[in-house]
Amino acid sequence: MKHSEQNKVDGIVLVSEDAEEYLNPRQEITYREHRRELVEWMLSLGKNPDKAEGYSHSTVKNRMNRLDLFYRWVWDREGRYTQEITTSHADDWMRYLARQEMKESTKCHYQKSAHTLFKWKRHARNSDVEWEPEIEYSDPSTTYTPRDYLTQDDRRKLREAAMEYGSVPHYNSVTPEDRSRWKTYLSQRLQKPKDEVTMKDWERANSFKYTSMIHTALDAGLRPVEIKRSKLQWVDTQNSVLRIPREESSKNRENWTVALKEETSQILKRWLDERETREKYDSRDALWLTKYGNPYDKDSFRDVFRKIAQEANLDLQNRDLTPYSIRHSTATYVAEEEGLAVAAQQCRHKSKRTTEKYEHSSTTRQQNAVNNID
Repeated sequence: MKHSEQNKVDGIVLVSEDAEEYLNPRQEITYREHRRELVEWMLSLGKNPDKAEGYSHSTVKNRMNRLDLFYRWVWDREGRYTQEITTSHADDWMRYLARQEMKESTKCHYQKSAHTLFKWKRHARNSDVEWEPEIEYSDPSTTYTPRDYLTQDDRRKLREAAMEYGSVPHYNSVTPEDRSRWKTYLSQRLQKPKDEVTMKDWERANSFKYTSMIHTALDAGLRPVEIKRSKLQWVDTQNSVLRIPREESSKNRENWTVALKEETSQILKRWLDERETREKYDSRDALWLTKYGNPYDKDSFRDVFRKIAQEANLDLQNRDLTPYSIRHSTATYVAEEEGLAVAAQQCRHKSKRTTEKYEHSSTTRQQNAVNNID
C-alpha cells in the first residue's frame, strides 16, 4: 500500500514498507492515522504554531522518514508495536546513534526530528512532555544563537514587578475618595458589584501567589511543567529548599534538592499561610492553582509571565522572552558563579552536557573577555 494515495499526504508516505513488516492490519491503520495527524500538523503549524506557520515540504518529508526509523527502532527494543514514544526512548536512541559511524550533522537531524515529535505532542495532544536530551548533537554547517534569556537586571525587575503586580494600598492608608476609586478597580478585577467588595477582597488583592510563583521559578529555574506539578510537599521553608521527588520530577530519574533564596523562602511562607485560607485549595496538594481551580499549564503560566514582564517593562515585542527565559538565565548565572556541576543540580539536568549550552551565553562574560584582550 506504500504507493496508494490513501497512504500519502502531499506525496509524503505515511506507512513505509519497512514499517509494514512490523504491523498487523489493525496496527497499520492506527499507525497510518497517527502519522497522518502528525504530518498535517507539521505542514500547517509545525514551525510556529502561534503564527500558523508550517515547515517546508522537504523538511517534513525528511523528518517523517527519520521518525519512521525511530519508531521502528523503539519497536525492536520493546519487542512490540507502540505509539507512546517517550523522552526516555529518545535519550536511548541518542545513545544508540552516538555509537554509529555517521556524521554529527546527520545525528543532529535525527535529534531535530525527535524534538518535532515532542513539540507536536505538546501543541496538538496537550501533553506536558519536555525533552532536554542527555546528548546534544549540533550541525557544524549552521550557527546557533540561544533564545533570549533574562539579564541580571531583567531578573531584578521581574522580582520587583512580581511584588507590585495587582497590589492595592492598605485600606486605612487612603482617603475615602481614593478608597472608593480602589473599590471600583477591585469590583472590575473581581467581577463583582462595587458594594459587595469586602475587606477580605481588599486583603486578597495583595496576594503572595504570583510573587511566590515568579520568585520560586527564578531561583529554581522551574520548567512550565514543573510549575504545573509543584506540590505543597515540595516546599521546605525551614531549610530554604524545594525537595522534588523522583516520581514528580520532569525527568523522573532521581530526587532533587533545589536551593532557594532566603527572601523567596519567606515569600513562600506568606503564600502558604494565605493558601490555607482559600477554599479551592482544601484537600488539594497543588502549590498554585488558577482562578478556575486548575493547576497552571504552559499557557496559563505564560500568561502570568507576560503580565509580570509587562509590569517590569521588559521588551516583549523585540525580544524572544518566554517562561523558558527564566530557566535559561538561572542556568547561565549559576554556571557562571559556581560552575556546571552546581548549575546542573540546581536546574535538574541529568547531564552536564545539557548545562554546557548555557555556560557561555552571558554577554557579561563575553564583554569581560573582549576587555581583557589587546
